[in-house]
Amino acid sequence: MKKETIKSAKYLTGAVELPGDKSISHRYAMLAALAAGTSELRHFSAAADCLSTLSCMSALGAEVKSDRDTVRVTGRGGRGLKSSWRALDAGNSGTTMRLLAGILVGQNFSSKLTGDDSLQKRPMKRVIAPLREMGADIRGRDDNFAPLEIRGTKLRAIDYKMPMASAQVKSAVLLAGLFAEGVTSVTEPARTRDHTEIALEEFGASIEKNGQTIRVRGLGTGNGSGKLLAKSLDVPGDLSSAVFFIAAASLFPDSTVLIHNVGLNPTRTAILDVFAEMGAAIQMLGLKSSQGEVIGDLAVKGASLKGGVIAGARIPLVIDELPMLAALGPYTEEGIEIRDAAELRVKESDRIGALAENLRRMGAKVEERPDGLKVGGQTAGKLRGAEIDPRGDHRIAMAFAVAGLGAEGNTVIRDADCAGVSFPSFFSELNRLSER
Repeated sequence: MKKETIKSAKYLTGAVELPGDKSISHRYAMLAALAAGTSELRHFSAAADCLSTLSCMSALGAEVKSDRDTVRVTGRGGRGLKSSWRALDAGNSGTTMRLLAGILVGQNFSSKLTGDDSLQKRPMKRVIAPLREMGADIRGRDDNFAPLEIRGTKLRAIDYKMPMASAQVKSAVLLAGLFAEGVTSVTEPARTRDHTEIALEEFGASIEKNGQTIRVRGLGTGNGSGKLLAKSLDVPGDLSSAVFFIAAASLFPDSTVLIHNVGLNPTRTAILDVFAEMGAAIQMLGLKSSQGEVIGDLAVKGASLKGGVIAGARIPLVIDELPMLAALGPYTEEGIEIRDAAELRVKESDRIGALAENLRRMGAKVEERPDGLKVGGQTAGKLRGAEIDPRGDHRIAMAFAVAGLGAEGNTVIRDADCAGVSFPSFFSELNRLSER
């Protein structure tokens, strides 16, 4: 396992281009495989998770060709996917498994979906339940975990009211709705990222949004076009990856960092609001709309961060960014408190446990709770370098690399390769921007 040593920095300076957005890359790849013709997906994410999606779509009969960060997918049409002779391996990607389950339940063949050890511990009942309401024949270990055995069948449209906010569950039901007779609707209790709805519309699906209810018409049903059409699309830079550089720049008064071509979809920018409330100095520049998504640059300067409480309806909107916020806690005036985030326990790792353990290793004052944690601020003393165990979790590894920049002494990140799940060049980019 590769280790990365993080040395203390004086400040960050320079410009950075982020990898393509993971969430959008997953969705474009799946819909391109269902479309008629060849789609060109530029700035496609190099993340291992998105490569898992491409591998699965290829195994299902789509033709996938990659040239650096451009991926061309020749689709099979809405009803043209074919059975894979082997189990479909989603790797570490919950998005791949949950969204692909929605597609596979409506096919005319059987499939098996599996993943790595971490993914096989993550809950799948949340997608199994609504898909069964649509008539799906889907089974998991203990009725909740991968591997998932799916026997494709004819689906019926449903009106699904989600018990909890989850973009992945919403997306699985909407994708299944493409293969159901009639109109499938999903009503979410709180707004979640809407990349699936935008992508469905781009590829030609019949989609209607009304408040927190989204409706999709089955392909070939009523006014449905009967097929999705190939598209030429640009994937914006990943805002969840930008967060690590926003945090790192904010640690030092003399930092000036420019982050290019970031996806600034309004369902994703709650994290920027949190940073702004904490006192971060972030400017949005050159905003434009591209293929339904908002893109722009972020200029970040060093700032004094207050800290604060993150809880309630905000949690689903910043769930992926919470590890970085927690690891920033010791550098803020008041510390950081995270509540109502029990979902962090069932991510790529138990992120609450991993954060508490590693923050304590660095000398932080931490109170661990079932649904979050409270991290002491600057008055608890300066962090010291330590050996960090990210538990194979990319966001934990990257969050503590940033925390290590401001610590006394060196910080060693074990199993640093796990960052490649979302950001293969993270450590080299962080090192390039860091002045020591």
